[in-house]
Amino acid sequence: MKEVNALTKEYQMYIDGELVDSSNQETIEVTNPATESVISTVPKATLEDAQKAIESSEKAQKEWRKKSSSERAKYLFAICHEIRSNVDELATVISEEMGKTFDLAKVEVSVTADYFEYIAGWARKYEGEIVPSDRENENILIYKQPIGVVAGILPWNFPFFLIARKAAPALLTGNTIVLKPSSISPNNALEFAKILDEVGLPKGVINIVTGAGSVVGEELSKNPKISMISLTGSTGAGMKVMEKASQNITNVSLELGGKAPSIVMDDANIDLAVKSVVDSRVINTGQVCNCTERVYVHEGIADEFITKITKAMSEVTFGNPLENKSVDMGPLSSEDGLKNVEDMVGRAVEGGAKVLTGGKRGDDTKGYYYEPTVLVNVDNSMEIMREEIFGPVLPISSFSTLDEAIELANDCQYGLTSAIFTQDINHIMRASNELEFGETYVNRESFEAIQGFHAGWKKSGIGGADGKHGLEEFLQTHAVYIQY
Repeated sequence: MKEVNALTKEYQMYIDGELVDSSNQETIEVTNPATESVISTVPKATLEDAQKAIESSEKAQKEWRKKSSSERAKYLFAICHEIRSNVDELATVISEEMGKTFDLAKVEVSVTADYFEYIAGWARKYEGEIVPSDRENENILIYKQPIGVVAGILPWNFPFFLIARKAAPALLTGNTIVLKPSSISPNNALEFAKILDEVGLPKGVINIVTGAGSVVGEELSKNPKISMISLTGSTGAGMKVMEKASQNITNVSLELGGKAPSIVMDDANIDLAVKSVVDSRVINTGQVCNCTERVYVHEGIADEFITKITKAMSEVTFGNPLENKSVDMGPLSSEDGLKNVEDMVGRAVEGGAKVLTGGKRGDDTKGYYYEPTVLVNVDNSMEIMREEIFGPVLPISSFSTLDEAIELANDCQYGLTSAIFTQDINHIMRASNELEFGETYVNRESFEAIQGFHAGWKKSGIGGADGKHGLEEFLQTHAVYIQY
């Protein structure tokens, strides 16, 4: 039985410009994963609530799209300013509800503000085309126009940043959006609602609905008034959304799971590779879809690399991030997540894998902690090398040639991110051309830039986010043939 905090916060949803409870008054309890205590309740929205939010956004979009892009951008700049004025407060909320280290939570809040600012800067930059016609006295104009009402289904691991990644480009391009935060970490989104109220965003332009995926998520996926669904989540969740969206041929943009490989060549800077892989693996307690999930190290340096990375992983500190702000990582976000990691490592060991460090839950009696773990004696046939771990666990295998390493890396249903560590430009170019992933990082940790393009291949997704190409996800083309 979870401990209930006497200071539990009671949040409300944001529908049609108002903070409201669910129509049946039911709530969801939110737990601090570092202490296992209930820290808040949020409304458990009904089908009626979800439909009301969709109708609100549909009505608002008719007027919102008429505003100039530069006028819409002013609201994004205002949101950016309010976020920057409340960094510590928002970071505390994020850290408390999902166990993120305080420094990383602050980075997330700051980058969220940056994202709103960056997208606002596109107001006078995105454009259509004029195409030559085959006929005399005719011009062909290709307009870029808003899609309509967007459904933004958010994950729990970077919950605040994903608000910006979905809402900022949607709003700038003349769309409105209904956001559904995860029930694991919804508090930050409801704090964000207060910012929308502060900046005077017209009602209905953003609606925020909390509740079960089986109710709210399903309605957002199949409602004919939704013109686009942008989801960040598991591949399984993406498949369910696609199935429901197919009923109305609704546009989908999906950022899904990953199983990111890092290839370490024999000419690599070993210390750089070790630091980059560790940083990439333990950030957010390993709960990041694009960070290193498996390592292939050249047999010529395997012993040295494994010795150094095992030492580095064993020195990673963890604990309650709000009690000790210097820890390297916090708990996993949920009890289910902890059990999944524990079970996957257990099955790997049963299959012959060897634990060099970690391999078990943290010693604390409270909190969903799992020790930073290194596994060897693994191969590509094992689940631990094929399925997403989503925890601070690093399986390592060796190879003899770059051909073999690329083949092993590509032998996967996912294709989100990848990395290679080498000083040889020929190795870099081959990896860039032959790795079957949306992103490849060279001699650095795996973390994307807001001006890049974050997109997955294979079962890692459809479409993408960030930069110019991510902005265009929220636009549709309208060709106009003008005779004169």
